[in-house]
Amino acid sequence: MDKMKKTILVAQVIGMAIDGGVESCIMNYYENIDREKVQFHFLVESTSKIINKEKIESMGGKVIIIPHYSHILRYIFYLKRIFIENNYDIVHSNMNALSIFPLFAAKRAKIGIRIAHSHSTSSKKERKKNLIKNILRKFSKLYATNFFACSKEAGIWLFGQKTFDNGKISIVNNAINLSRFVFDDDKRKTIRRKYEIDGRFVIGNVGRFVHQKNQKFLINIFAELLHDIPNAELLIVGDGPLRKSLVKHTLELGISNRVLFVGNKERVDYYYCAMDYFVFPSLYEGFGMCFVEAQVSGLLCLGSDMIPADAIITNNVKLLSLEKSIDVWERQILLDIKNKGNNNRWYHIFEKTKYNIDLEANKLVILYEEIMKGSIKR
Repeated sequence: MDKMKKTILVAQVIGMAIDGGVESCIMNYYENIDREKVQFHFLVESTSKIINKEKIESMGGKVIIIPHYSHILRYIFYLKRIFIENNYDIVHSNMNALSIFPLFAAKRAKIGIRIAHSHSTSSKKERKKNLIKNILRKFSKLYATNFFACSKEAGIWLFGQKTFDNGKISIVNNAINLSRFVFDDDKRKTIRRKYEIDGRFVIGNVGRFVHQKNQKFLINIFAELLHDIPNAELLIVGDGPLRKSLVKHTLELGISNRVLFVGNKERVDYYYCAMDYFVFPSLYEGFGMCFVEAQVSGLLCLGSDMIPADAIITNNVKLLSLEKSIDVWERQILLDIKNKGNNNRWYHIFEKTKYNIDLEANKLVILYEEIMKGSIKR
């Protein structure tokens, strides 16, 4: 390492940046980190949609397009060349079990600090996907020098209980700009007027349209809920490969006129404000950043019991097993509404919480600096 070098240059390997919480988390840190001390390059695939190149470059960063990992030899060769050309201090891979590939390239490029970052877990219901994950995660520590995770559960899933118990996993919280997500009545009115949903009881969900997020189950719950709350509306923020099948499902149930698929939104905070109740029935979550955002917005929240305990920050939350019937989920929503109402949006700024990006971004800088000094080692 060049002792005269003041700014730590980090290659953030993301892969396909579509509309997930991982990309949002990294951008939250990048926007709030001291960029005189730490600078990011974002390594993403050409199919990525949400990486704002102009914004990143205006902050001194760089976006580098890389091949898809399915062409593994080309992928490794290309990454090795990029790592050497840019002389990175740290390669930080955010690809969960797939991190073995970029970190192997980083080792070949003689990058001394190679971070494997676990952002997720897995579900027993995704057998084919899990087969690949479970094979690769056995090698998750092979080329990594340091281990990061968004939660205890995500860290144990990828790196093992022993690694966690030995204190070798650094938890990097999925922090957000808390003040941005606090309830705002003007934001609420803006969205409700835009979609003509004034007077509706709005059930909300935010997430990518993939099997993990379980939105079909949510739609089934909503179909039942309409019998008890005739003025209900379902507002889903996000997009993904299952969009067409989800839209088709609402048509089959005859509720398509009561379900709003609004797509990806950069200012998702406006949409939380427009909601009255948040449902998050994920099959698994490494963390569940949307669940935290919804709580900060003061929403009553119902999630699956697969959501990590770290993502529960208020007493406005209930968790249910996905083994429970749709009727049980619907009854829980009705009970919550009866007990707490839908017009009592409260808020307070969680200034000292571990999800305050102002505090956590500074902690990440310190963590990088300590790793660079060699005080944190595997």
